[in-house]
Amino acid sequence: MKDELTQMFKTDLNVVSELKNNFGDQIILFNQITKDATPTIWIDRALLIQVLTYLKKNIMFPFNMLYDLTAIDERTRTSRNTQPQSDFSIVYHLTSFDRNEDVRIKVPLLSTDLNIPTITAIWESANWYEREVYDMFGVNFVGHPRLTRILMPKSWEGYPLRKDHYARATEQDPYVLTDLMRNSEDEELTFKPEDYGLNTKSEDSDYMFLNIGPQHPGTHGLLRLVLQLHGEDIVNIIPDIGFHHRGAEKMGERQTWHTFIPYTDRIDYLSGVMNNLAYLLSVEKLAGIVVPDRANVIRIMMSELFRIASHLVWLGTFAQDMGQLSPVFFAFNDRERIFDIVGAITGGRMHPSWFRIGGVAHDLPDGWEKLVQNFVDYFPKRLKEFENTVIKNRIFKARTVGIGVFTTAEAIEWGITGSALRATGFDWDYRKKRPYSGFENFEFDIPLGKNGDCYDRALVRMEEMRQSLRIVQQCINNMPSGEYKSDHPLAIPPRKEKTMVDIETLIHHFVGVSWGPVIPAGEAMVPVEGAKGSNGYYLISDGGTQSYRSRIRTPSFPHVQMLPFISKGYTIPDLLAILGAMDFVLADLDR
Repeated sequence: MKDELTQMFKTDLNVVSELKNNFGDQIILFNQITKDATPTIWIDRALLIQVLTYLKKNIMFPFNMLYDLTAIDERTRTSRNTQPQSDFSIVYHLTSFDRNEDVRIKVPLLSTDLNIPTITAIWESANWYEREVYDMFGVNFVGHPRLTRILMPKSWEGYPLRKDHYARATEQDPYVLTDLMRNSEDEELTFKPEDYGLNTKSEDSDYMFLNIGPQHPGTHGLLRLVLQLHGEDIVNIIPDIGFHHRGAEKMGERQTWHTFIPYTDRIDYLSGVMNNLAYLLSVEKLAGIVVPDRANVIRIMMSELFRIASHLVWLGTFAQDMGQLSPVFFAFNDRERIFDIVGAITGGRMHPSWFRIGGVAHDLPDGWEKLVQNFVDYFPKRLKEFENTVIKNRIFKARTVGIGVFTTAEAIEWGITGSALRATGFDWDYRKKRPYSGFENFEFDIPLGKNGDCYDRALVRMEEMRQSLRIVQQCINNMPSGEYKSDHPLAIPPRKEKTMVDIETLIHHFVGVSWGPVIPAGEAMVPVEGAKGSNGYYLISDGGTQSYRSRIRTPSFPHVQMLPFISKGYTIPDLLAILGAMDFVLADLDR
């Protein structure tokens, strides 16, 4: 009865009306209509702190997660409609789990005054997001505790995501690294505790500063962590990121809508087509494309296979971090079985780039059912072996139980999603809460933890692989007939068989592939449940063949930002357990 009353309250809520009732009609400069139907509200920066504090703490069913924070360079945009005058816009994407709703708050800024108050006192997770906006757009967040570059080198000149910043190296003179420049760069990389406000001494001893990475097996890629140690205990950690940064968002605004698809595979490069799906759902929302049922089920099947493949990499490397050598070989061997399926269906393996606007590249080949069914029959036994040899191993448990603990409230404060959030006992999965691609037609459970430690994060991911198998089995049993791709004119390219008999489709194929589809002006983001947490592509179309703004919200960015918070008081071996249990990918972190 209580839940029914709560739902009745929620159905009567409207965040726009609630803001007006609390602050007055003048609070909203503009109420923007978007393709994803997310309430999008423009406010004056003078009221930013009041409004965001109200939305997080005072409104009924609060928006307690800062899901994302980014900026838009509006200066060359043509489809502005009646939105407020601005050269740059700061965008705050907030999530309310109680409402199962998002809200987008926008603040307009002029080039002559690129200053805005920091919100780090409202959300801990705002720290890195604001540094990224400063790094990429040059916006000053007044009051930020340490507003410095985060992805680009300290010596970088300019702001890469501004429209007047070059996109290709060929637009600049050849790069020459002189001895003077090398010495300067080396000096910039030298860690100075005072730059971070860190003490070098305690009351009874000196602190030691230990550099882990960027080349270290425990960091799973190029990640540098500077540890402040008191004896063997971690006092603080300073993450140094950006080594994998390659301008993915800039490329998203340079490529045409369909030619950017292969780039998405390289974000969370262990999750393959799930990156395609997050991007394409937003593109299809902008274009108004309805994907056929068969294409949706194919997409779900391939995505869940890649979820298992990603979790297998996590399992094998995590076990290796904890001192077990054999599991990584067995896990990678089973991952190869999935890649055999992926290769047979798509022609690719790790980065198949196989999803397309409106569906998939081609229909399933003959014999796919047997190939997939063989894996579904084989893998449960292997999962049981992994549980017995890894999860139930007493050394593994000693290294992970009670280590890296955080609560649901802390996870939400830092923007944690996916398995790590569910390991705290919080039941949230976008496939259930906001079903996309037809997930509402599938039966599967959402595994939850209790303690929010490294061990529970492992238990949750192990059970998630079983649930993915359940979903794949349902795809085999209930694969619908019909088309593998939409007939919508913006679905690129059209189905090949039609181009052979229809001259208009052949022309459409030629023009669409060479120039790309013209996506109607608007903006949209459809969050999905990726292997490591929530992925979302916030896309803005100016009514052309390229994205005007391509914002990639990844789970690894907030997850790594939280590492210092959950590692304090532990030791270095514990840190390696915490790193492995978070399951991040460096390309997903840096983009």
